[in-house]
Amino acid sequence: MKIRKAVITAAGWGTRFLPLTKAQPKEMLPLVDKPVIQYAVDEAIAAGLVEITMVTSPNKESIEAFFSRNSKLEAFLAQKEEWGILDKVCHILDSAEVCYVRQEVPLGLGHAVLTARQSVGNEPFALLLPDDIFEDELLGPMMRLHDQYGASIVAVEKMAGRDIERYGVIRPEEIAPGVYRVLDLVEKPSWKEAPSDLAIVGRYIFTPEIFPALEATLPGKNNEIQLTDAMKLLLKKQPLYAFEYRGVHHDVGIPFGWLKSLTVLSLRHPELGPPFKEFLKKLKLD
Repeated sequence: MKIRKAVITAAGWGTRFLPLTKAQPKEMLPLVDKPVIQYAVDEAIAAGLVEITMVTSPNKESIEAFFSRNSKLEAFLAQKEEWGILDKVCHILDSAEVCYVRQEVPLGLGHAVLTARQSVGNEPFALLLPDDIFEDELLGPMMRLHDQYGASIVAVEKMAGRDIERYGVIRPEEIAPGVYRVLDLVEKPSWKEAPSDLAIVGRYIFTPEIFPALEATLPGKNNEIQLTDAMKLLLKKQPLYAFEYRGVHHDVGIPFGWLKSLTVLSLRHPELGPPFKEFLKKLKLD
């Protein structure tokens, strides 16, 4: 079945960014000229996904407002003939249908995905975590692998040293260059005990069988339902594959990663990049 739907999770508290995120969702933090979450939405649309379900939580109304029509603003921009800005404001709503489900209690990523079950239905879907931003194409190759194998696909990336301790890690069997059959998964292992250097990074293609696996997953650490544990259950019923991403990856889920990404993406912006680069040259740093 052709993949038409995407799920984007945006229900966390953003505790690493407190107090900044007390009233401002982490996903709405600016990253050059658009909020963090729009990068995931733009990626989904570019991959041809036309139905997007966002999993949010209470106090994140600004996300819903951002992806809703603002007829007064649109009329104002049209009156001023600001067509370029109007296109930027409207292009997402003109390109995809966005709906929302609420995760009322923070019970983990697996539970957040499970709340989207009714919206997704009995179809394969893409899952995007907005903390991860990829400059090079990723969803397209993963969707093609899904078409080839008819199975769930996870994105993985090689991680060095202790960096891998923040991720789920696969035990792989390489079946083609950059393509692996997943033999097992471990959630946040110590770097010395990790089964490989291939960490799972923020993009998934799931068959609908992930939902029964999530329902059967017992709460783990912090009483949360871990997505990795559900994938281990899924692995017992059907094959699971991994695609290795070798492009540029930004982790904006931690403050330093967000600052680095803000700098790099600002320098690459066609309009803001050149003057920003000149500013940095003139800036006297200790």
